[in-house]
Amino acid sequence: MKIALVHDHLVAQLGGAERVLKIFHEIFPEAPIFTLLYDRKRFDSFFGDAEIHTSFLQKFPFTLLKYQWLLPFMPTATEQYDLSNFDVVLSSSSAFSKGIITKSTTLHVSYCHTPTRYLWTDTQSYVRELKIPSLIKRGLPFLLSRLRVWDRVAADRVDRFIANSKTVQERIKKYYRRKSDIIYPPVETEKLFISHTVGDYFLAGGRLVSYKRFDIIVEAFNNLGRKVKIFGTGPEYHTLRKLAKKPNIEFIGQVSDEERARLYSACIAFINPQEEDFGITTIEAMASGRPVIALAAGGALETISDGITGTFFYDQDWPALADAIIRFRPEDFSPERIREYSMQFNVDRFKNQIVEYIERSRIEWQERQHMKRLRETKKLF
Repeated sequence: MKIALVHDHLVAQLGGAERVLKIFHEIFPEAPIFTLLYDRKRFDSFFGDAEIHTSFLQKFPFTLLKYQWLLPFMPTATEQYDLSNFDVVLSSSSAFSKGIITKSTTLHVSYCHTPTRYLWTDTQSYVRELKIPSLIKRGLPFLLSRLRVWDRVAADRVDRFIANSKTVQERIKKYYRRKSDIIYPPVETEKLFISHTVGDYFLAGGRLVSYKRFDIIVEAFNNLGRKVKIFGTGPEYHTLRKLAKKPNIEFIGQVSDEERARLYSACIAFINPQEEDFGITTIEAMASGRPVIALAAGGALETISDGITGTFFYDQDWPALADAIIRFRPEDFSPERIREYSMQFNVDRFKNQIVEYIERSRIEWQERQHMKRLRETKKLF
C-alpha cells in the first residue's frame, strides 16, 4: 500500500494540526508529505527526515513571511499535487488539503480539524479583526465567497472524513453535508507528570489569537488580583499585555515542551475561556493532574468531566470566569484520577485507531472497486 500525507501548510506555528501530522509521519514514516509551503528553519526538527513536496507557491518571493497574501492561489496550488502513484492519501485539513485531486482508484481519507473557520463559523469576526487596509478589507468578502464555493466542492472529493470531535462532526454535517467518524486527536501524555507540590498561580496558554478570548482572562485577573501565567505568542500578544493592568498577570511567551510540562503540573488550575474544536491544552493540563476551568462549549463538553476533571462557566465574559475562579476549590479534585481520565486521549490510542481505520477503509474501498468492475463487466455482456 503506497500512502501519501497532505497538510495545508507548515509555516506559522506548531499547533494541534501540525502535531497530528507529526504522529501521522511516525505511523507512516515512508509516506511523503505534500504541503503548500514549508519553513525548514521552523519545522525541520519535526519533519527533517521526511520527504517533503511543496507547491509552486514555495517559489514566490517572501512567501514564508507573507503567506496569507497567497490565499487566492492556494486552491489551485492544492489541486496541482501529483498523487497518481498512491493507493491511499491521508490529508490533515482545516482549510485546503481536503481539496486534492486523486484517481478514482485512490482512497482519500481526510482528518478534518474543522471546516475552514474563516469561511464558515467565524467569517464575520475574521474580516472584522484583520489588521489590513480598509480598501482591501471591503473586497475580502467577495474572495471568501468564491473560496467558500471551492471549499464545498473540495469536500465532495473526500472519500471518508474523520472528525476530531463531535463538535467538528456536527460542522461537517452542516456545512459539507457529509458523514464522518470520530477519532480524538493525540496528546503526548507520557511527557507530562503530576507534581508533588502545587504553586500559587492559575495557568492559560496557546496561540494568542482573538477568538480564543484570552482578553477575558486578563480582565478577570485585573479584578481578582490573583496570579495567572499565560504562555504562548500570537497576533494578540501586545494587545493583551497592554490590557493587563496588574503585575499579577504574567506573559511568559513561547516555552519549551519541558517548561510547559512544569507549568502545567504546578498550577492551581488551567483556564480554557474559548470554544475549541477539541482542546489539546486542556488534555495536557489533565495529564498533569490539574483540573480545568472551562467555557461550557465545544470540545470541552466532550473532554472534561464536570466535578471530576474540572468545572465549567457558562457565559463567555470576565465576570462569569471570575465567579468560577472564586468558587473553585482545588482540594475537591484528585490529581491521580484526573490523569487517569486523560489517558484515553494518548498517542498510542490514536495511532492504533488510525491504523485500524485506514486498513478497514482500504479493504472496504477495494471491495467496492471490485464490485464496480464486476458490474461494468456484466454490462458488456
